[in-house]
Formats: sequence, C-alpha cells, structure tokens
Amino acid sequence: MEDPPGKSQSVVKGLCRVACVLLLLLPAAEPLVAASASRPNIVLIVTDDLEAGTLAYFPQITRHLVRQGATFDRFFVTNSWCCPSRASILRSQYVHSHGVLTNTAPEGGFDRFHTLGLERSTIGTWMREAGYRTALMGKFLNHYPGRTATDTYVPPGWDEWAVPVTNLYEEYGYRLNENGSLTEHGWSQEDYLSDVLAEKSREFVKSSGKPFFLYLAPIAPHNPANPAWRHEEAFPHVTAPRTPSFNQADVSREPLWLRGRLPLSQEQIDAVDRRHRARLRAMLGVDDLVGAVVDALRETGHLDDTYILFTSDNGFHLGTHRLPQGKTTPYEEAIRIPLVVRGPGVRAGSRIAQMGATVDLAATVADLGGATLPPFAEGRSLKPLLKGCKPAVWRHNALIEFNRPTKRSSARQTPVPAYQALRTEHHTYVRYVTGEKQLYDLRTDPYQLQNLAATADATLLASLDARLDAMAACSGATCRQADVRQ
Repeated sequence: MEDPPGKSQSVVKGLCRVACVLLLLLPAAEPLVAASASRPNIVLIVTDDLEAGTLAYFPQITRHLVRQGATFDRFFVTNSWCCPSRASILRSQYVHSHGVLTNTAPEGGFDRFHTLGLERSTIGTWMREAGYRTALMGKFLNHYPGRTATDTYVPPGWDEWAVPVTNLYEEYGYRLNENGSLTEHGWSQEDYLSDVLAEKSREFVKSSGKPFFLYLAPIAPHNPANPAWRHEEAFPHVTAPRTPSFNQADVSREPLWLRGRLPLSQEQIDAVDRRHRARLRAMLGVDDLVGAVVDALRETGHLDDTYILFTSDNGFHLGTHRLPQGKTTPYEEAIRIPLVVRGPGVRAGSRIAQMGATVDLAATVADLGGATLPPFAEGRSLKPLLKGCKPAVWRHNALIEFNRPTKRSSARQTPVPAYQALRTEHHTYVRYVTGEKQLYDLRTDPYQLQNLAATADATLLASLDARLDAMAACSGATCRQADVRQ
C-alpha cells in the first residue's frame, strides 16, 4: 500500500530536522589519527582585501564555487584590517582575545603573534593532530618573519610551507620560504606569485596520500594589485560601483574623522576607477588559481570529497563614504566579505542568510575534519548551515574591533579612531574611543547614509550597548552565548 500524498515528504523533513539537531548538539570529534576515506579534504582560500559583490567578474570562481556551492549573504570580519583579521581566522578568536591589535609591532603583526606564542595552537596544529596533511601557501601574517624569526622559520602545524618573506605585494621579485629553504623569484611571467601558488597547490593535492588541509592565501587584490602579464588589458571600461554611498554627499551627522573629508574630486574618482580595474585584473590570477586547484582535485578523484571555502580577510572602500581607498572602517564595504563554500552535502547554487564571521572559519574547518577545538575557540561551526539546517538558535551579533597603532599617523586627514562595533541583522552600532557613535538601521538605510545615534530611541541604544558590552567582554564559549543575545 502506498503512503498517503505528502507523507514521504513529511518523513524526510522530520529526518532532516533530527539530523540538524544532532549536528548542533554533537561536540567536535576527538582527533582521528588514522587516515579515513570518509574524512573530507579541505581547501581554505583567503584573498587579501577583496570586498563583497565582485565574484561575478571571475569565471572560474563563478563556475566552480558560486554555482556549485553555497554563498553567504552576511559574512563579517572581526577587524577590517589584515593581520588582526588573519589572526582571528587562524585561532577562532576575537581581537580582544588573541591580542594581535594592529598590522605592525609591537601591538600587532607577525612579531606579536609569534611573541605571544599563538602559533603553537592554530587551525594548522589542530588539523595536523587530527591526522591531516597540512599546507600554508601565500600570505601568512603581516611583516613575517619580522624581527623575532629568521627568513627560514616555519611555524608549527604545517607539513608544507610556501610563504614570501620579501616583496610579496608586488607578486614579482620576491623571496619565497619553501619549507625552510629560500628561493628567489624575479619578474618573468613564470614568477607571478598566484601562478607559483597554483603549481605548488597542484603538487600538494597530487602528492597527498591522506586527507589534506590546504590554507591558500593569494595576495590579490591588495595594492598595488599587479596583474599577470596575460591580464594587463582586461576590463578596459569597468568603473567602480556608483552606489548611493559613493562620494557621500552629506556627512554632517558623521564622526569627525569622516566630516573632515572633502567630496572626491573628478581626478580622485578617475583614480578610484583605475584602481578598481587593477584590482579586478589582479584577481584574474586568483581566478586561474582556483581553476588549477579544482582541476587538480578532479584529476586525482578528490573533487567530490573536498570542501573548498573561498573568502577574504577584509573588504575595501572604492569611493564609498568619500574614501578613495582603504579599510579599517565599520562600514559594510570594509566589514562584509564574500564567503562561498562547495563540498559534500552543500546544495549547488544555494544562498545562506544566517550571519557568519571570520571566527567561524577555523571552527568550521575543524568540525568538517573531525579535529578538536581548544577551549579558547570562540567561533561557531558553519557545518549545520552548509548541510541545509536552519538552527533555532544562531548568531545575532557580529563583533568588529579596531585599534590604532601607537605610532602617530602620517595621514593628511583625521584617521579612523579606535572603536568597537556591533553588526546585527538590522543595525550597525559603533562606539568610538572619542565618545562619538554611529547607528544605522540597515532595513531602511542599507548604504549607511543616515547616522541615527543622536536621535535613536533610548531603549534601542541601551539594548545595543548591552549586546556590544557582552561581545566585547566574552571569552571562549561565552562568546557563543553573547552572540545570540537580542
């Protein structure tokens, strides 16, 4: 006898709900030292300064990742500056917990990460302890190897290491630390860093006899955004997006650092467009890199059992809010970044509306690979979302923290002061060390043009203050309590 219409669907939905509950309740598995065919390979690709909204320009990324994976609509950084953000990615910690506050010593950079001993426990060590073969290729942390290590130094946790120690942002004319040996690269076509990383990634994938974790960190589109020779003439007529926030007309209710900025001149706008084209051209090298990784996975029969996560360390301003370039602000252009994931059980072409943050990346990689998270980890595994679950309890708050270096800025205009910011589903709320505040209702003002801090309801401000206080004071597991507060 056949089931009544709709009964089978109800059973399937019920089983899915049970599976989702189990995903949320089960802790990360104990390390699995023996290789297992059931464990996936994992590739984490972290670009440098790539803002959200540009992936459609890149055919390989679009074809292999966006169309074959899940795209997060609201994914945020812990800090819109390279080194603090990358420390959060490596450790699953907010900036106030890991203490890498800036890009440079003594408050930040590789020197700070190394001196604090943070490299002794990262996603690399966790995955290696779980039986994975590990590799980090590309950018590690700003100013590596700095003053506290040699050019041949390789941090713990990485079986394969290919990281530039000089001139990395040019993508030509650099010195590469390859597992403790130094190799000089010049200005020939074959020296282009994204291409070198592509070839090394292919070799790593093809030579791995057990599950592997590849952390791949290309330089593009970071300034000066040098493209490969073959891409120098691409995008000849593209201009930076002219959103409502582009060259913002009225900044009278904004903090002093923004009020002091004049509208962009036509000369500055032309420079913004040139910079945008250069960034897109440089990203075509990353696009080819993604294609090379996918080809290597397919050729080795690993494509169907590999997760690929593609993201950035922070966003970037291109004329928005009168900023001709840059980051470090609490605006969407700087704090919202792309995240696309393809892999086993991820529905092709899907979109995920729930909020995520860069502290979630290491937690997710560890969960997918069966590695054990240390107690200090503060992020959430995105695995339930990737499997199609809609958890009843999930993140409502993303914390963004910014600290200025003690060295006085040489900028001609007022620099962005230190701040703490809270990004919720509906609001961006910012408290500056100067005492100034910003509040934007993203439902009615998605481009953040109307600062409501001076006129907002006192009850709303008190609620946001309490949520931000809880996030800024959280540590370890308490962060996963603070991030669900409403």
